[in-house]
Amino acid sequence: MKKNIKWGIIGVGKIAEKFATDLKSVKNAQLHAVASSSSLERAKDFAERYDAPYFYDSYESIFQTPDLEAIYIATPHTSHAENTLLCLKHKVPVLCEKPFAMNLKQVQKMVEAARENDTFLMEAMWTRFIPAIQKTLDLIAEGRIGKVRNVQADFGFNAPFLPEKRLLNPNLGGGALLDIGIYPAYLSLLLLGYPSEIQAVSNFGETGIDETTSFVLGYKNEATANLSCTLKSRTLTEALIYGENGYIHIEGRFMEAKRITLFETDKKPVKFNFPRKTFGYNFEIEEVSQCVREGKKESEKMPLSMSVKLISLLDEVRQKAGIIYEGID
Repeated sequence: MKKNIKWGIIGVGKIAEKFATDLKSVKNAQLHAVASSSSLERAKDFAERYDAPYFYDSYESIFQTPDLEAIYIATPHTSHAENTLLCLKHKVPVLCEKPFAMNLKQVQKMVEAARENDTFLMEAMWTRFIPAIQKTLDLIAEGRIGKVRNVQADFGFNAPFLPEKRLLNPNLGGGALLDIGIYPAYLSLLLLGYPSEIQAVSNFGETGIDETTSFVLGYKNEATANLSCTLKSRTLTEALIYGENGYIHIEGRFMEAKRITLFETDKKPVKFNFPRKTFGYNFEIEEVSQCVREGKKESEKMPLSMSVKLISLLDEVRQKAGIIYEGID
């Protein structure tokens, strides 16, 4: 029988609620403790709703919890590095929400700390673990569409103007690129590797964050990627992967897709369906839980080297587009 992994959560916002909901669907994993920096009452309320026996009003206090075996960090982007380093200092395995941190310098510190403390660390790029993406990778590996020549992906919605909230607040790492543009960026890395050429442009809003960012990536093998993200309009939020002999359509929202369609030249389209009742976080929870059981220090599917590449790409796109976070860059 698999060992039951006891999880903690740092930060009790909306994404933590989705994570905790999906955690209930994972066998041999349970929510064990939660911590909020705002109030004990908020932590207690979250713990009661998701059946966690321990709750705290500071992140440091969560390490008092007996048998704590993994922590999910669900705080704003600007706190990811600090919170991760705290967990690693206590040698508790970490799943940190994306983006891993604000820039490459912070990510490098996190990776170094994980290795120095011989402790598991993974970026919560849940997209990598959903069945639709795995099937896409399998179809490409089988040569069904031939060599990949172009990737197109977008993510956009019309965000309400709430400047004090994280999404539009530069002091909390707000903006389209880091919050949602990371998904098209990651897909391009997964399928094509690191680009040799980057072009990018952003439109900025009242609070100074990038409301829309579009970027084009070029590769030495003559492949390209056309990617975009916006907080100003609802987009299809889909992905198209074009090969020499066909293409794959990952239907919206592609980062959590439940269906893909394979179009091979001169053949009828083939649909693949992956129904589920969860948000989709259960797949990354299962990955981390298994890694912890086996004593691994990183995931083979989402290794630390991929997180370094991803933040490096985001840093370059930000530099090209003129996206600056004062006091961080």
